[in-house]
Amino acid sequence: MPGLHSVAVPAEDVPAIEASYKARDVEGFLDIHFYRKIGFQLALLFAKLGMTPAQVTIWGAAAGIMAGHFYYYRDLRLNVLGMVFHVLSNTLDNADGQLARLTKQGSRTGRALDGLADHLVFVSIYGHLCLRYTAGGGSHLVWLVALAAGMSHSLQSAAADYFRNAWLYFAEGKSRAELDSSRTLRLEFDHLRWRTTPQKKFLLRLYLNYTRQQEWLSPRLGELKRAARKTNDGVIAEAYLQASRSTLRWLNLLATNPRMILLFSLLLVDQPIWYFFAELTVFNLLLVMLLRREDMVCRLVLARP
Repeated sequence: MPGLHSVAVPAEDVPAIEASYKARDVEGFLDIHFYRKIGFQLALLFAKLGMTPAQVTIWGAAAGIMAGHFYYYRDLRLNVLGMVFHVLSNTLDNADGQLARLTKQGSRTGRALDGLADHLVFVSIYGHLCLRYTAGGGSHLVWLVALAAGMSHSLQSAAADYFRNAWLYFAEGKSRAELDSSRTLRLEFDHLRWRTTPQKKFLLRLYLNYTRQQEWLSPRLGELKRAARKTNDGVIAEAYLQASRSTLRWLNLLATNPRMILLFSLLLVDQPIWYFFAELTVFNLLLVMLLRREDMVCRLVLARP
């Protein structure tokens, strides 16, 4: 599988920490001032140890799944321990991408594995919160609420990631963005064989589904990308960046950090079940606003003479 071989970073060639970012414009406050700084040091350590981004992703997922388990208990001390594991999971989630960029090991299958790991972490968190609620005498209907919240979370994260990568595509160029098209991915998927590369084909299938979901959420963004590729004069890119700059700060509200802060706050007051309702209301309203905003931006740019 691409990206699963070890590549060390020579000490004299270690780039500045900014080289491990996607781009400062799309990084949140906590990412820049906390997670990226720690993740950078961890990425350098992992490179020296010969670890791969995939291995870091797996360890991060294990920490997140363990966090979900500690959220089951109505014991604040164990809940705080879960928060520590949750922060560790998010730190490793940052570090795997930084390691991939520093050692040039980035790949589609790596991004698919990262996405799968994120889903497993939140399945553990959602599942254990439901078990906590029902064990305390709550209705089993909470599982339906959690399912709806989880589906909403998936759409919200997909949209935020799509718009963030669109910004990188137009601002930094293809080398810094992960704005793949489902058509290209489908051709690559069809070329693979289950018998010879089952793991890679499975992960690419997941990534293909994820990309289709993103394209479904914002079809005009795909039109804009194709128009920019045809003209190749930078005018469309510049127009898009100017029109969508104000959207970036809202994108970060759909990232992991705000969700973690909200969940931690609710755990501290022993009301984590309200997290599901926040997903279904506040975060979904934010998603609708961003989808409408992005559609408007794309319309305006495509309508330019």
